[in-house]
Amino acid sequence: MRVDTNAALAEILDRGADENDAEALIAAVADHGVYLPVLPSGKLMFLQREDGVPALPGYVSAACLAEQVTEPAASFHCDVLRLWDIAERTGVRVLLVHSDRNRVALSIGLVIRTLSDRGMRGTEGRTMRLTRSTHPVAVALRDALRRRIREFPTVRSVWVSHARWIDTGFEQLLMHVAVDERLPSETPRRLLDTLLAEEVTVTPDDPKLMMMPLDTTAHAETVAELDGMALDTVRHDPATGRVEVLSREYDDPRAAEAARLAVAAERDAADAAEQERPRRWWQRP
Repeated sequence: MRVDTNAALAEILDRGADENDAEALIAAVADHGVYLPVLPSGKLMFLQREDGVPALPGYVSAACLAEQVTEPAASFHCDVLRLWDIAERTGVRVLLVHSDRNRVALSIGLVIRTLSDRGMRGTEGRTMRLTRSTHPVAVALRDALRRRIREFPTVRSVWVSHARWIDTGFEQLLMHVAVDERLPSETPRRLLDTLLAEEVTVTPDDPKLMMMPLDTTAHAETVAELDGMALDTVRHDPATGRVEVLSREYDDPRAAEAARLAVAAERDAADAAEQERPRRWWQRP
């Protein structure tokens, strides 16, 4: 059954929350979205705050919106992914959330960052379709993971995919990162930040890239499901240092052989560097 009120957001606002409660308010928006007013022309309604900064008004329910918006407007339930899209298209950076008793200004950027940090935890009933991506950014991520995953010993597997959210139509590139750590963990974020800073360039024209962390124990069922989707996958066994790359691209024997040669060359180069390193006197025969 659809719930027409963001009860968590309403409860926080109605108890007198202000900007100091931004973390809890942002979490409630990220989890359950807000209701936006749409004018008869089909355009979203915007407000201008006292400081002259434009803001997007959001309400905890359609009923709250109808009571507080004086001009004719329909209500539109906006999840956080669509909120992100609106911010990108319009440049608005402030979300002014309203309940029956209170209103607080929030940074849309912080709302989106929270979604990313928490791995895009969706509301109940949201589904997405994952498929293998041949986009250059996805391929670059896969290849960079092969080179760098050993630097993050608790990372077990990473899946790179194209994600389409069924109920919103929102599309993006998605990295699932499975770690042998309880969440929240900083490791998946550090891995992605390292790749973006040193290995892979994502331009404004490329699809948005998000990361979803997984706990290999708590999310074992999800890990098994991802393994069965034929997505580009990079696996790491820290006990042996072995890195395995799975991709339908390698169904071509020539591509598979090239990949094996690349991994072997990398391993030989690492061994050579180790041999060239001067040994301490107590390590010499």
